[in-house]
Amino acid sequence: MSARATIRVGDDYDVVIGRGVLDDVAAAVPTGAMRALLVHAPALASRAAEVADSLRGSGLDVLVRELPDAEAAKTAEVAAQLWSALGEHGFTRTDVVVALGGGATTDLGGFVAASWLRGVPVVQVPSTLLGMVDAAVGGKTGINTPEGKNLVGAFHSPVAVLCDLDLLDTLPRADLVAGSAEIIKCGFIADPVILDLVEADPAAALDVHGDVLPELIERAIRVKAEVVAADLKESSLREILNYGHTFAHAIEQVEQYRWRHGDAVAVGMVYAAELACYAGLLSQDLVQRHRDVLSSVGLPISYEPGRWGELLTVMARDKKTRGATLRFVALTHVGSPTRLEGPEPSWLRAAYDAVSLPTTTSCPQPEQAG
Repeated sequence: MSARATIRVGDDYDVVIGRGVLDDVAAAVPTGAMRALLVHAPALASRAAEVADSLRGSGLDVLVRELPDAEAAKTAEVAAQLWSALGEHGFTRTDVVVALGGGATTDLGGFVAASWLRGVPVVQVPSTLLGMVDAAVGGKTGINTPEGKNLVGAFHSPVAVLCDLDLLDTLPRADLVAGSAEIIKCGFIADPVILDLVEADPAAALDVHGDVLPELIERAIRVKAEVVAADLKESSLREILNYGHTFAHAIEQVEQYRWRHGDAVAVGMVYAAELACYAGLLSQDLVQRHRDVLSSVGLPISYEPGRWGELLTVMARDKKTRGATLRFVALTHVGSPTRLEGPEPSWLRAAYDAVSLPTTTSCPQPEQAG
């Protein structure tokens, strides 16, 4: 990747990737804005102060709000507090929301922007690997409810996404590892070169000072940008970006969001691969490749036994479910995603056993499936 890369998402906005990109926040604010709400994750208070100063220097009246950490930010209560602040300070349709933080921050900031006056501009400034390659790009916004993750939300494209790689320098390694799950997902569904790069040097895939991780980030964002530009509102193609997410979201809710999203997605991809194998869609070799590439960067590939009933209940409320029919994104080959609708209950359970019981081997050969 060059020092700075710009990826256009359809005709809507640019994603800028590079070091020092945080300096561009004020320039990304649309002309005519008079006020800015800057929301930020707790760990980014000093960075938020710098951004606020830059926004004020450009003539904006800036309101700064620190959010609760991680998924605790994505609640109706927090959103309501921000709506009240916007109302009290007279925010109009030409004013702007700036979200600085990880995926939870950009999800919430985008949702508040989408819902205030039926839509005000939002500038997304993801600070984590997960946020850069997934949450901040694509215009999906949302909050959680007791019944599930992201069940309340809206599609609302940002006016810009600024991915400053400097912010990754202090990111805890566990968050880097978790974020890599979404990069690897893009490799499985669309860009095999991603898998090749990770497999060739897993350590380099997590090195924030090297050349491989920036290339992986750019490749993953290009995958998402192309899919989103073709299907903004997830009517068909965009569902492939949810590979592994049905089982992952179930884990997150059952665990009361104590699991990192990327860790859950890694296990979810292994589950989806096992399920596709039982359905006769995917070979054992590709199931094993899931396990190998994910574990090579330190991602989990298994989940505890004895939770199947809870997980199945949550999956039944997944956004992709239609009526009583469970729907999964599955693979037939690397780069060839498809939809698996209404899989046999025995396959669902067998795939769970394969990711939860150490004595359970992988799925049978496809010709034996069923």
